[in-house]
Amino acid sequence: MSSGSEARAVDGRVAEELVGSVPTASLVAARAAAAKQAQDPVILAMGDILGVTEAFVICSGRNNRQVKTIVDEVEFQVRRATRRSPLRTEGLRDLHWVLIDYGDFLVHVFLDETRSYYDLEHLWGNAPRVPWQAGDAGPGPTA
Repeated sequence: MSSGSEARAVDGRVAEELVGSVPTASLVAARAAAAKQAQDPVILAMGDILGVTEAFVICSGRNNRQVKTIVDEVEFQVRRATRRSPLRTEGLRDLHWVLIDYGDFLVHVFLDETRSYYDLEHLWGNAPRVPWQAGDAGPGPTA
């Protein structure tokens, strides 16, 4: 049986692999959303599951104004860090679900109740969650 420190080292290695499996810009996007008080930002590693994109960044806002603020901050910070702009952005008219498509990753910014309704984290529950901030519990699929 392995000791607790060995288990943490294995978990740390797995977490590093997960972080390395998603575009760096997706980490920037999650941090930008958190900076604007987005609700529960998560990054799901989608590369092995979906095949058309490497990651989903999922978060939500409490009202339309916050959703728009989060979207604007994500676009600004990703552009500042990587000089990339989205390939397309959809949902800006009603601000219930804004999809920002960067090709290799997608950012989903929901209104809280819309996020609960579609529940992408449950739909893609077998996708590993990528730790993106200090203190994240780290790897593993979610149920």
